[in-house]
Amino acid sequence: MSRWAGLLSTSARVSLLLLLGSVLFSCSSLTDTVPEFALTKIEESDTKDDSGKEPVTEDDADPEDLEVFYPTDQWQTLRPGQAVAAGSHVRLNLQTGEREAKLPDRENGESDTREERRRKRLGKVDVDANSFTSEELKKALAKMKESEKAERKAREEEVRKKFRPIEQLKEEFEKLNMKIETDYEIMVKLISKFNSSASTLEEKVAALYDLEYYVHQVDNAKDFLSMGGLRLVIEGLNSSEASLKEHAAFVLGAALSSNPKVQIEAIEGGALQKLLVILATEQPLAVRKKALFALSSMLRHFPYAQQQFLKLGGLQVLRSLFRQKGMEPLHVRVVTLLYDLLMEKMLLEDSQHGEQMEEKIQQYQQVRLVPAVVEQGWCALVPNLLAMPEHDTREKVLKLVGVLVTFCREHYRGDPALGTTLSLLRSEYEELAAEEQREGDKDGYFRELLGSINTIIQELR
Repeated sequence: MSRWAGLLSTSARVSLLLLLGSVLFSCSSLTDTVPEFALTKIEESDTKDDSGKEPVTEDDADPEDLEVFYPTDQWQTLRPGQAVAAGSHVRLNLQTGEREAKLPDRENGESDTREERRRKRLGKVDVDANSFTSEELKKALAKMKESEKAERKAREEEVRKKFRPIEQLKEEFEKLNMKIETDYEIMVKLISKFNSSASTLEEKVAALYDLEYYVHQVDNAKDFLSMGGLRLVIEGLNSSEASLKEHAAFVLGAALSSNPKVQIEAIEGGALQKLLVILATEQPLAVRKKALFALSSMLRHFPYAQQQFLKLGGLQVLRSLFRQKGMEPLHVRVVTLLYDLLMEKMLLEDSQHGEQMEEKIQQYQQVRLVPAVVEQGWCALVPNLLAMPEHDTREKVLKLVGVLVTFCREHYRGDPALGTTLSLLRSEYEELAAEEQREGDKDGYFRELLGSINTIIQELR
């Protein structure tokens, strides 16, 4: 047993020596190759700088303070705090433990990074990372804002030099014994001048001429009524001076236009009777023209006035104008007025009925305009105006005939002169409409007139 123990002891020693040598050789070989492939653990103490503080990492840095990294085709080391352009290739060097970046590999030279495309888009720029700091950019923005403020102030100053404030203008006008007056104040002075016995005829006419301009506005017309101007103008219709009568009717017509309150006051003040007297008596054409204008303004959209107009024989007065020489310019105005009054009533009857509309329809039902037109011979009188050469006059007459044909059909069918006139007009306007169409105007003026003529002819068949 002691001999085998000695033998085992000797062979064990040899084996142990061989094992140890193999281990030592393997360890030395391993220590030589590990640094190339193994990650090294960085101790906490190694991440601190000389002052004992941890450096700011890219994740913790302010985006405005990040230093931009511009990659190339070669691997470059990334310093802490550098911002990497999107699309770059980034790797961790296991030998040095540092991050590296470069441009992505190109295929046939066709693939550019987003940064390169941006550079091509922007052109040649300074890519030096130290060119602009965030502080410098902030200062530059501040200067831009200051520059904008300065430009705005300069523009405001330029406007101030060109235009003066209203307060300054008032002061200067007061120094020149001038005053900026309102429309109300001006109308008061004009009415006073017109009503003054000391004013000359020319001054009164001038006052009425200026008043017509102001009373066109609805609010001014109401003020004109409240200050007594309407009453004075209605009294002016009785003047023996034709110029005063003419301009008084002109002011009255302007104040009545689309103004129900003034219309009511005017008819209550006797304006309708005075206007009919002017139209029925021998007066200059200019006076009658303005009186017809005032009458039209009073009758439109005012069924009570239309009813009184018929009671006072207004249609007979208008018809008498067709028998007098020199009144031809009034004929078309009369035709237009009749057409408007007839259409006004017809459109209202065809509209949707509400509570207020029902009341207005009842008012228009009391206006017996159509029977009066038929009884007083307007069916025969109106078509005679188609012989006039003016296209505008024919247009207005055709419109009225187109409305009257419903009530005057039997008369028109028995009138051979009307049939002949319509046939001649159709031939004339067919040529004019064809010429329009050749010029490229498919829906021209003459084609519309031709359509009106054809409609009337069709109604009479």
